[in-house]
Amino acid sequence: MADAPREAWITGIGIVSCLGEGGDAHWQKLMEGKPTAGPADYPPFVVHPIAPINFDSQIPKKGDQRQMEAWQRIGTYAAGLALDSAGVKGQPDILSHIDMIVSAGGGERDLNVDATILSGMPHAANPDAFLNEKLTGDLRPTLFLAQLSNLLAGNISIVHGVTGSSRTFMGEESSGVDSVRIALSRIAAGQSDIALVGGAHNGERPDLLLLYEFGGNCLKEPYKTVWERGAENGGFALGSLGAFLVIEARDHAEARGAKPLARLTAVHSDRSNRKPGAATAALSRLWDKIKDKIKPGHTAVLSGASGAAAATAEERAFLEANVLKPNGDLAVRATGSYVGHAMEPQFAMNIALATVALNQDRFFPPADASGLEKPMGGKVDQVVVTGVGHWRGEGLALVERVG
Repeated sequence: MADAPREAWITGIGIVSCLGEGGDAHWQKLMEGKPTAGPADYPPFVVHPIAPINFDSQIPKKGDQRQMEAWQRIGTYAAGLALDSAGVKGQPDILSHIDMIVSAGGGERDLNVDATILSGMPHAANPDAFLNEKLTGDLRPTLFLAQLSNLLAGNISIVHGVTGSSRTFMGEESSGVDSVRIALSRIAAGQSDIALVGGAHNGERPDLLLLYEFGGNCLKEPYKTVWERGAENGGFALGSLGAFLVIEARDHAEARGAKPLARLTAVHSDRSNRKPGAATAALSRLWDKIKDKIKPGHTAVLSGASGAAAATAEERAFLEANVLKPNGDLAVRATGSYVGHAMEPQFAMNIALATVALNQDRFFPPADASGLEKPMGGKVDQVVVTGVGHWRGEGLALVERVG
C-alpha cells in the first residue's frame, strides 16, 4: 500500500503591498473595510503603489539593492520576511535544503532608452545602425540579464542563503497557482520537506499600463471595488506587492519545533480558453475536487478576482451558483479591492491573507455595495482561495486551521 500523502503546513508568510508590511499591518487595514487606491500618479489609470519599505532590514548590502530592479527588491524583501516568520532565517542547515519555487514576469524596461530610440529612429540616416548603437551604448551591461525572470530566485539565494533546488515559472496568474500547487504536491509525495514559494510584482510601470491597456484591461478613474466594476467600467488596478510562503511537511516542522500557521490542504489548477462560460465551467470542475471538505458556517472565500470584466463576471457566476447558494451564503471577499491585481504573486498573497484570517479567528468586513460580500460572524476554520486569470488560468486552494 502506498504511503499516505504527507500533511503540509504553512509555517511562514512574508507580504508587502500598499497596505504595509506583514500580516498585522494587512489585517488592520482589512478590518477597516475602506479600500482605496493610491494617488493618481498615472492618470487616468488606477494603481495601488507599494507602501514605504526600509529595504535595508532584509537586503543589508546597498550593492545588492542597486543591481536589482524594483520587483526584485520587493520579492527579495518579502522572501526574507517569510523566512523570518518561519524561524529559519540565518540557519544554513535548513536553508541549504529549502526548495524555492518563484512565479515571476519579465524584467523592467529602461523607459529613457526606449524613448530615445523611438524618438530618434525616424530621423536617423541609418535606422539599423542607430538602433545597434543605442542598444550597445545606452544599456548598462547587466540590463539584459535583468530581464531574466529567474533573477528573483537568484537574488533570494544570494541575499538569504536559500540554496536548495530552484524553479521559476512564468505565465501571469497561472504561474502563481502552479507554483503553490507543485510545492504542495512535492511535499505530499515526499519529494520535498520545506519550500519557499511566491513572487513579486511592480505595478507602478507605465510600460505595463500601456501593455495591458492595449487589451482594454486597466481600471480607469474613479476607483471602484472589484465587484462594483461592471462591463462598462471594468478592469484591474495594477498593484505592487510581494508575497512568499514557507510550506513545510508536518513531520519536518515538528522535528524542528516549528508551529503551524495553517494547513494547506488542496491546490488545483486549470487553464480554460475565454469562450463565454469556460472559466465558470473550469472553476466548477475544480470545486468538485474540494467541495466535500467544506464546513458550512465556518468557511469563507478569499477571491482573487481581478476586476477584468469578463473573467470577474464568470467567477461571480461560479461563486453564486456553486459555492454560495448550496452552502448558506459563505462570506466572500475580493482582495483585489485592497491590494490591486499583481498577476504572478496574487495567489500566494491571497493564501497568506487566508492564513492571517485563520490566525485572527474571524473574517474581515465586507467592503463593496454590489451585494455579493456579506458579513460573517463566528470563527473561521477554512478559507477557500480562488485565482482567475484576467485572460487564462483558474485555481482553487483550501487553507485550514490546524488544531
